[in-house]
Amino acid sequence: MKKELFNHLFKIVFINVIILLTTLSCQNKQIEKHGNVIFIHPDGTGLAGWNATRVLYYGPDGELNWDRLTKIGLYQGHTSNSLTSSSESGATIHAYGVKVQMLSYGMNGTDQVFSRSGSNLSIMMEAKSKGINIGIINSGKIVEPGSGVFVASDVSRSNEDAIAKKIIESGADLIFGGGEEILLPEGMKGKFSSGTRKDNINLIELAKQLGYYIIYTREELISIPADAEKVLGIFAAGHTFNDKSEEELIQLGLKNYQPEAPTLAEMTDAAIKFLSAKQGNFFLVIEEEGTDNFGNQNNANGHFEALKRADDAIGIALKYHSENPNTLIITAADSEAGGMEVYGFLEKDMMPEIELPDTSKNGSPLDGINGTNSIPFISEKDNSGNRFTFAVAWSTTDDVYGSVIARAEGLNSELMIGKIDNTEIYKIMYAALFGIILD
Repeated sequence: MKKELFNHLFKIVFINVIILLTTLSCQNKQIEKHGNVIFIHPDGTGLAGWNATRVLYYGPDGELNWDRLTKIGLYQGHTSNSLTSSSESGATIHAYGVKVQMLSYGMNGTDQVFSRSGSNLSIMMEAKSKGINIGIINSGKIVEPGSGVFVASDVSRSNEDAIAKKIIESGADLIFGGGEEILLPEGMKGKFSSGTRKDNINLIELAKQLGYYIIYTREELISIPADAEKVLGIFAAGHTFNDKSEEELIQLGLKNYQPEAPTLAEMTDAAIKFLSAKQGNFFLVIEEEGTDNFGNQNNANGHFEALKRADDAIGIALKYHSENPNTLIITAADSEAGGMEVYGFLEKDMMPEIELPDTSKNGSPLDGINGTNSIPFISEKDNSGNRFTFAVAWSTTDDVYGSVIARAEGLNSELMIGKIDNTEIYKIMYAALFGIILD
């Protein structure tokens, strides 16, 4: 009797295992095509920002590089406990492919997070474990989460000293960004500033010990030695931009970006050349952080310049893709910073030579070319040769759910279609990297 019962139970377990394995097999589809991935994250951007950037630089009938990404997804960006995502939680969802709590930096709150593939690694660290060359770029400090969470985790994004050390120790083939101050011991003089670290660790020296070739300037960026195995580029004390309002920047005599720092496009170009020269495929994550920070400052002038820089980087990626079709280019923000809209009615107070009022009729703050109470922006010409004045109306200084559009081109980009949840960014990148479409 016991033997019969045992056999019966064994059959049940065996059948359930077969069903489970069959189900998993059906859920994850193996595909032939896989190769490189370039993920460009213009943080804090929505459709209105892209439309305004197109109008300003190329005219209403013009074309951005962003427009040349033919596959489109309507991005849904909530976290597990909040409708609007924070930068760190949105980035974590991109890096792991699962919903996490608000304010999570490579974790689920303060708990370990497991990725959509079932790994305890981010998609980038899983790629590294499988021999794929990896790199991260940020126009802000290297700890900024849009790129940082792909190689590091922490209970709080405010733990910058710890996160910076984890990023250096990640073994990424390429790390570009600002943030020298958080790489050096407190008081130690560096290339751009004195250090602020409290633990007395010199991460620049640690990076050298780990095999990194160190660069600081645009000139060094374009002449990385061919025999460099890994490269760390630090291009500013903090961010490479000055994230203040237009009025503050004018008062301080500062530009939106630090002129001596390389642009995002220049960093992207150098990174693609470096990674593609290595044996095997590569995975590159690029964040333009200025789009987010200028939006949160309600600095329309800075927001547009940051968006143009992000678009220029997309152009570099598209040029590489044209010669290397086994490459996926994918781009998405995680929320909108400031909730901007283009205010373009033809009214007496929107004439080119007249300063804009402080606000629109409902009280929304209005920006012209130099912020509040300045003259309107003027578009480039449309197909009929007309130019148009416009202002920017802001809804908040925070991040909002907004109208984020995800786009893609190249390898397996057909997966970008219709309504796209933020977890799907991971899925599309995973398919391109590993040739597996996850359920």
